[in-house]
Amino acid sequence: MSKSAVIVVDMLNDFITGSLACERAQRIIEPISQLIHAARTRGVPVIYTNDSHLPGLDHESKLWGEHALRGTQGAEIIPELAATDIDFIVPKRRYSGFFQTDLHALLTELGVDTLVITGVHAHMCVQHTAADAYMWGYKVILPTDGIEAFSDENYQDGLAYMKAFHGAEITDIESVIASFG
Repeated sequence: MSKSAVIVVDMLNDFITGSLACERAQRIIEPISQLIHAARTRGVPVIYTNDSHLPGLDHESKLWGEHALRGTQGAEIIPELAATDIDFIVPKRRYSGFFQTDLHALLTELGVDTLVITGVHAHMCVQHTAADAYMWGYKVILPTDGIEAFSDENYQDGLAYMKAFHGAEITDIESVIASFG
């Protein structure tokens, strides 16, 4: 029998309303909120993988400018999706939630084999997290109403890539919640 976890990628102030704001992300806040509430009430772990960059040092800053700097409001989870004391937060300094973090160790300790990945951006951080999840042998589930990107093209390209190359199951949040039992 499989055990799922919900991964919430970079739903941070800087990505929703701040320096790298994605207006399209507004529409996924409520569906993700419903998903994480359902997960918590059914004992499904909720794990946030959040950019947490070091000022003037991190490699991503060369491409994107400084954003989600550790200890700043921009690096905080948006209030609508705030973590609770039963959730897990995994800081990251690159696109993938797995790269040089303890995410895999945490998932192993939780006995998780299936990841429901949500957040921003379908063609970057969500995609790289899904790629590494696939490489580690996790089943990847992507609810289309819980993922966004800067443009429809970025969104569609990201989902298509993850389906084709990571075997991701494409579904919606309502179906994921129903699968929790």
